[in-house]
Amino acid sequence: MKIHSAEIVVFDVETTGLFPQDGDRIVEIAAMKVKGGKVVDQFYSLVNPKRPIPAEATQINQITEDMVADAPTADAVLPRLIDFISGGCVAGHNARFDMGFLCYELSLFGRRLKDDTPVVDTLKMAKGLLPYLSSYKLPYLARSLGVSVTRTHRAMADVELTVAVLLRMMEMAADKNADDVGTFLSRFGVEKPLFKLVQVSQDSLF
Repeated sequence: MKIHSAEIVVFDVETTGLFPQDGDRIVEIAAMKVKGGKVVDQFYSLVNPKRPIPAEATQINQITEDMVADAPTADAVLPRLIDFISGGCVAGHNARFDMGFLCYELSLFGRRLKDDTPVVDTLKMAKGLLPYLSSYKLPYLARSLGVSVTRTHRAMADVELTVAVLLRMMEMAADKNADDVGTFLSRFGVEKPLFKLVQVSQDSLF
């Protein structure tokens, strides 16, 4: 089967910081389900982190404590996201960061994604398909591919941008005969253990 025909769930989280093991938490999550080159469904929620949101985080994502005060908590939101993802391939830009947060928070209330859930990283794709770029931050990558950038650092905006970038690069993969599912995942998938949190700097994420 070609990757173009597979169901891919592109998702993104906004957080209070970089390290869930140190108490940082998800404050916003968004996902889009893509099949056949089109968005067929989407998921969105603010998340009450049950902790203060640092000013530094708000400066980046514009999410305030007032905005999440009445939002559902992660134990209510994330099981719905698991159902949304179920059976699909997951994708994200610098996917290890988002998957690290997702899986850490799921573990806090005894839930997890299936270990064999395939995960594609558009950052890894870009480095493989566009090795000459001077930056792989999402906005720069998008512009390099001719994708318009209007807003970043909100979950749904970043998902929309990642979907556009992913679809452009899937076309490039097809031109290189790397678009059957097995080849695509072996080249651009996140290596196991899939959900190990990799500590990364803020600069490398965007």
